[in-house]
Amino acid sequence: MDSTDPEIAKTQEERKKMEQQLASLTSLTFDTDLYGASDKGSYHTSIPANEDEENPDAMENEAVRKISSITGHKSVLKDIPSADNDAADSGFRKPQRIIDREDDYRRRRLNQILSPDRNDPFTAGEKTPDPSVRTYADVMREEALKREKEETLRAISKKKKEEEEAAKAAPEKSQQQKRRNRWDQSQDEGGAKKVKTSDWDAPDTTPGRWDATPTPGRVIDATPGRRNRWDETPTPGRLVDSDATPGGVTPGATPGATAWDATPKLSGMATPTPKRQRSRWDETPATMGSATPLPGATPAAAYTPGVTPVGGIELATPTPGALQGSFTPEQYNLLRWERDIEERNRPLTDEELDAMFPQEGYKVLDPPASYVPIRTPARKLLATPTPLGTPLYQIPEENRGQQFDVPKEAPGGLPFMKPEDYQYFGALLNEENEEELSPDEQKERKIMKLLLKVKNGTPPQRKTALRQLTDKAREFGAGPLFNRILPLLMQPTLEDQERHLLVKVIDRVLYKLDELVRPYVHKILVVIEPLLIDEDYYARVEGREIISNLSKAAGLATMIAAMRPDIDNIDEYVRNTTARAFSVVASALGIPALLPFLKAVCQSKKSWQARHTGIKIVQQIAILIGCAVLPHLRSLVEIIEHGLNDENQKVRTITALSLAALAEAAAPYGIESFDSVLKPLWKGIRQHRGKVLAAFLKAIGFIIPLMEALYASYYTKEVMLILIREFQSPDEEMKKIVLKVVKQCVSTEGVEAEYIRNDILPEFFRNFWVRRMALDRRNYKQLVETTVEIANKVGVADIVGRIVEDLKDESEPYRRMVMETIEKVVTNLGSSDIDARLEELLIDGILYAFQEQTSDDANVMLNGFGAVVNSLGQRVKPYLPQICGTIKWRLNNKSAKVRQQAADLISRIAVVMKQCHEEQLMGHLGVVLYEYLGEEYPEVLGSILGALKSIVNVIGMTKMTPPIKDLLPRLTPILKNRHEKVQENCIDLVGRIADRGAEFVPAREWMRICFELLEMLKAHKKGIRRATVNTFGYIAKAIGPQDVLATLLNNLKVQERQNRVCTTVAIAIVAETCSPFTVLPALMNEYRVPELNVQNGVLKSLSFLFEYIGEMGKDYIYAVTPLLEDALMDRDLVHRQTAASAVKHMALGVAGLGCEDALVHLLNYVWPNIFETSPHVINAVMEAIEGMRVALGAAVVLNYCLQGLFHPARKVREVYWKIYNSLYIGAQDALVAAYPSLEDEQNNVYSRAELMMFI
Repeated sequence: MDSTDPEIAKTQEERKKMEQQLASLTSLTFDTDLYGASDKGSYHTSIPANEDEENPDAMENEAVRKISSITGHKSVLKDIPSADNDAADSGFRKPQRIIDREDDYRRRRLNQILSPDRNDPFTAGEKTPDPSVRTYADVMREEALKREKEETLRAISKKKKEEEEAAKAAPEKSQQQKRRNRWDQSQDEGGAKKVKTSDWDAPDTTPGRWDATPTPGRVIDATPGRRNRWDETPTPGRLVDSDATPGGVTPGATPGATAWDATPKLSGMATPTPKRQRSRWDETPATMGSATPLPGATPAAAYTPGVTPVGGIELATPTPGALQGSFTPEQYNLLRWERDIEERNRPLTDEELDAMFPQEGYKVLDPPASYVPIRTPARKLLATPTPLGTPLYQIPEENRGQQFDVPKEAPGGLPFMKPEDYQYFGALLNEENEEELSPDEQKERKIMKLLLKVKNGTPPQRKTALRQLTDKAREFGAGPLFNRILPLLMQPTLEDQERHLLVKVIDRVLYKLDELVRPYVHKILVVIEPLLIDEDYYARVEGREIISNLSKAAGLATMIAAMRPDIDNIDEYVRNTTARAFSVVASALGIPALLPFLKAVCQSKKSWQARHTGIKIVQQIAILIGCAVLPHLRSLVEIIEHGLNDENQKVRTITALSLAALAEAAAPYGIESFDSVLKPLWKGIRQHRGKVLAAFLKAIGFIIPLMEALYASYYTKEVMLILIREFQSPDEEMKKIVLKVVKQCVSTEGVEAEYIRNDILPEFFRNFWVRRMALDRRNYKQLVETTVEIANKVGVADIVGRIVEDLKDESEPYRRMVMETIEKVVTNLGSSDIDARLEELLIDGILYAFQEQTSDDANVMLNGFGAVVNSLGQRVKPYLPQICGTIKWRLNNKSAKVRQQAADLISRIAVVMKQCHEEQLMGHLGVVLYEYLGEEYPEVLGSILGALKSIVNVIGMTKMTPPIKDLLPRLTPILKNRHEKVQENCIDLVGRIADRGAEFVPAREWMRICFELLEMLKAHKKGIRRATVNTFGYIAKAIGPQDVLATLLNNLKVQERQNRVCTTVAIAIVAETCSPFTVLPALMNEYRVPELNVQNGVLKSLSFLFEYIGEMGKDYIYAVTPLLEDALMDRDLVHRQTAASAVKHMALGVAGLGCEDALVHLLNYVWPNIFETSPHVINAVMEAIEGMRVALGAAVVLNYCLQGLFHPARKVREVYWKIYNSLYIGAQDALVAAYPSLEDEQNNVYSRAELMMFI
């Protein structure tokens, strides 16, 4: 059999070849190298649904190809962020939507509903509030209702669960008994059966009182009576009396909605209650008629008059917006037919009846009081439920006010509208004549336009719109503004930038509206509170800012009334954000104002949620305002201390965490405030386990450092027993807290090293120094910090001795953690108590760890190696040959990363090699590095240049190998490299050579370098530009200023401002190093060139020059005065600005050196510029006058100033008083002698006796 198999395969192969040859003769063939072989296996068997799915591996392969040079673990390569296609096409990253980066918890903000406006008792005064406006009592009642409902539902589910368990247990019992026939059943079993169908089991058969949304104007009976079949006629919200809800029928009310009907629930809340079976023709589609709108509810979309949950259109009240989804043609025809029937069968109007019947002989009868016509077009429209969600073709019809797929051009220069904006700004697309609209509609339209410009407009549009919204805020009114802005902020598709802009609008508007904002406080909080838990720091700051301004505008009473119902809300998310918001209110309005309220909340008997939130507010206050809690510390601790003994575990936990936050904020003061909680904390750590214990330990950990040494020592020993027991805890959170507490206890004064060494260290190292700890970043960090703190107490040898062996562990993260600890310990404490044996182990370990590393982005190994070697100093001499051997070998490695680390290590240890007198070894390394200057990777080349620089620094120019004359020409081409690291290291090296060894290099080479350096002035990094400018100074010193200056002056003609500024600084430095007389003639001559850039450059050079040369300026002030005169009279603003800045530096440099005549002359030219409006010019002029005050004395400037202080024109007076004020601040005492002496008049006595100054 085996022998035939290969034969069969061979035959098949030959047959295939023959078929292919035949096919090539009879059919079209393509070049397979061009078109690819037509292998059926490589064909796509299906078309991907969207383009993103196509070839998922291609991107990965491309990314891998691009970064094949990076040596690292393959799993890491997948984590490297890559630009997506869109970003590549458009040239920048797509703006990120907020919802895309939010976790599920933060996304719960979208479940919040913008509540209707609240009553403002301050404006209403004694008047009874309008029944349509929700008062504080209404809100509290609703919250209580919600809470009760939640508890009832919980009880129901609990009972169901118990009954299910009982039911499971029952069959087991019955199986054990003999099977009986149905006639044998006893009475008690029948009873058991009845229990199973108790009303808990079917809670939804009748609509309960929890299912109704409390609507103003309805009286809720205790028990709903039996329904009559005649009640089926829908009665919109049966009213007790006609005054209760003004307006009679509520628009958009659900047909048949009595107080007992189930309200369609929002997502995330309890499921709707199914009613008794009704005919399908009676049904109102759930999508059409939603909850009865509460009066004054904020429209969440542009048209919706009810409380529409933001999000799904299916939940909206029937509105033009909600009905214009995409219909199927069948649906469309059905709708058209329905509308036609509706039109024909509509009731006749009075006018039509009058036209049909004679005027006499007929009497118009009033309908019975109980009769209400059926008004359910929505029911008739879609009686047969058909899927509304299919996005199929939609037949257009004229004048339906509906948006099509192609967006309309926004009229009147409005910015482009995104599809999701139509819901909010759709009304702007209807080009109505604005004059025909009512004033309120016009206002609304105006607000929408401005908001659209702010949200989507260009920066200039945005700026003007923001300004208009701010200025007209009171005119627009709080209601219309917030009813537009807040739903936008709840938009699910909002982006970071859009949110920032809308929040900015709220901030600006708040300032203007002030107390008018009160009814809308809760709405604003619903939208702004989520910002307080955003992951973006700036969003959190922004949220705090708004809430702070809101509380200042609305006042404490309104803030408490708005937020009190949320304190014991059933949703933990709401409680969390409310606590954070309250802490901001406390910081804005002062803690004392909030203390009575906090006290009441923290002692609430009704619900543990209120106590929990109250205590959380205290924690957030401590976190937010830090040491500012100190004055209120005792009262805050007293408010929350009872929580440590609360019956609810969560309350105990948060109390301990709040105490920890307070102690952390108050450190190192305030221990006396915590006296009352020490006992319960100590009892607590013996009673509790798990999370509660962790919180109690955290509190103790922060309180112990506040104690005096004696007490700290006692308490540490007490708590250490519990801590050592918890060392073994598997819980990550507990580990973090235990480490933190150990660190705090150990660092406290009064805890002896001996106690730590004997009682803590063995267990500590056994439980914590394990590989698992190195994998979690936060644990790793905490462990390193705690170990370093212990080392500060017990010394280096104890700690390093215990972990040095682990430098050879096979787990790299663990080795890295050990290395980081050793580095920090050795850096802090030195290496004097490391003995010879430990030293050998240490060097051996760090060499092993350094060589075995695969990836080290944080340079932990490198820093550790450098720290240990530098600390050991001359004791490293025996190991240097081995270390250098390793370095040379690694410089030749094929991996770029390895070569880079080797070069970096040289720069770390060069100083130590010099201390060990290893010049020969360093010279050899210098030659090796010189040979590697052809390196292709810029990162590595930068490191090699850095290593060369460190060797040149320590070995000196004369002993350097290769000699400087060979090294510098090799560096000149490298200056052209555009990589920042290469540029910086190269320019530093060249600068060092120019400074110390310029004579080894011919002048022509230096000139060549000068031209290269001009390009470096364009670098983005300031360090590179600064090093370049300094190098010009060194080169000028080496080869004389003439050639360098010629190059630089020529560079003043270029267009780039940055280049010119750097050139002017370089000219000033050349003047400083080579004396100003070598530079000034050429510089002043250059001013004659009639070109703005050049002249400004010269003036700027003079400004820097006088700044650098200081007192030497007295020899040159008369030479440059004519030039400055001309500049100060020039028509160009920038001339005058730069000249004034030069005058300032000159005046400050020559103060007290007898050049007052020239300075007064220049002051006469500076003074006329005080009325300039350009901010830069006015700054320069004011600074020049300040300089004159220093050089000439305040009296001279005061004499100039007096002439305009009482000028009739306000603008003139303002400027003179501004100058006088700065004079007064700068030289108050010197002005006394210069004030004019005023003669006494009849009524006014101006003279003051000297004695008055003392009295």
